[in-house]
Amino acid sequence: MLNKKLLTAGITATLFFVSYSVLALTAEEQGFAISKEAKQRDIGWVDSKADMLMLLRNKQGQESIREIKMKLLEQLNDGDKSLTIFDKPRDIKGTAFLSFSHPLATDEQWLYLPALKRVKRISSRNKSGPFMGSEFAFEDLSSFEIEKYTYKYLGEDNSVGIDSFMVEQFPVGDNSGYTRRVVWIDKQEYRMQKVDFYDRKNTLLKTLSYIDYKQYLNQFWRPTSTLMVNHQNGKTTELRWSNYVFKTGLKDSDFNRNALKRAR
Repeated sequence: MLNKKLLTAGITATLFFVSYSVLALTAEEQGFAISKEAKQRDIGWVDSKADMLMLLRNKQGQESIREIKMKLLEQLNDGDKSLTIFDKPRDIKGTAFLSFSHPLATDEQWLYLPALKRVKRISSRNKSGPFMGSEFAFEDLSSFEIEKYTYKYLGEDNSVGIDSFMVEQFPVGDNSGYTRRVVWIDKQEYRMQKVDFYDRKNTLLKTLSYIDYKQYLNQFWRPTSTLMVNHQNGKTTELRWSNYVFKTGLKDSDFNRNALKRAR
């Protein structure tokens, strides 16, 4: 009987300690911890390839479609690398975009324009500019790195259809086009569900929604589509993903400036 009482007391003390520890965290610490957990759960995919459709819609609903191939390389001690290759339409076929993300240093990005047969480096001052006429900015295409933001926990919410944490993330760099972004991260799998982007005037600019997640390799979650809505100009860009494959043997040499010109 005594052992049972001691066990019950021990469990109660443990639960109290855990609850107290959580409550003792500041809003900044909670926001950081949630964002870090989301990042940690997506480590170990090594590399991946996927096909993508980019659907551009103007305010009147007129639509144009681009076919794209994506290659990504995970970097455990740095930000990830990505190569985006446009296949269609014909007038932009062969256009390629290379991005090296970094946790602390400025991201490095290059765009190859086949019509000019030259590689153009994207200036850090132009990271807030639109990518290939879409509602995605160049900075939106970098991998999420913990060190790029400071954080604030805002509470819990289920307006996205799933119980989620709301975290405010403030860019650390000087060249971001955003003052802050509010991110919904689901409580069960720690996947991003929605992001609200606020411009330099702290006015809501865009909303990015992640739709229909699928799990790969019994661990890694990827959305079937993402939808970026620009609230200020009425335009949208939808990305539809397919044919995900992981651990394909991609190497660093597949992600350099020379790779831009020979990208297929």
